[in-house]
Amino acid sequence: MRFSFRNATIAICFFNIIAALFLLQSFFCSVSSRSSPYGIHSNPAVLRHIKECEEIRLAMQPMELIKRVREIEQEAYTELEAVLKNSIKQTAAVDLSKRLKDFRSFNDASNLKALEEWRKRKMERARQRQMEKNGTATRL
Repeated sequence: MRFSFRNATIAICFFNIIAALFLLQSFFCSVSSRSSPYGIHSNPAVLRHIKECEEIRLAMQPMELIKRVREIEQEAYTELEAVLKNSIKQTAAVDLSKRLKDFRSFNDASNLKALEEWRKRKMERARQRQMEKNGTATRL
């Protein structure tokens, strides 16, 4: 019997299929064993013991303390949120008033500059018109 690449490929595929079947079998077996909450089907005494242990563990938890801690955390979060909201509003108000002051000062300076330029142009045009009137009056 000769060993070729074709025979090697077939052998590897065959082993892969067998491995996949074993994996699927183990997967489905583990799913069926998980149907019980603790994975134990047969012994009711063990199940009763586990239930009792769970009840004791739950009974030992300080529920009132846990509730109070949650209330305190909620109160602290609410107070912090209110403080942050007020500080954000105050910061926004200060920022807005600062921007308005800056805008007014910038606006006043630019308005004054523009007004001066307009006055200069108007005076220059008035001089030119006056010179044109004087020039046309003397020519007539």
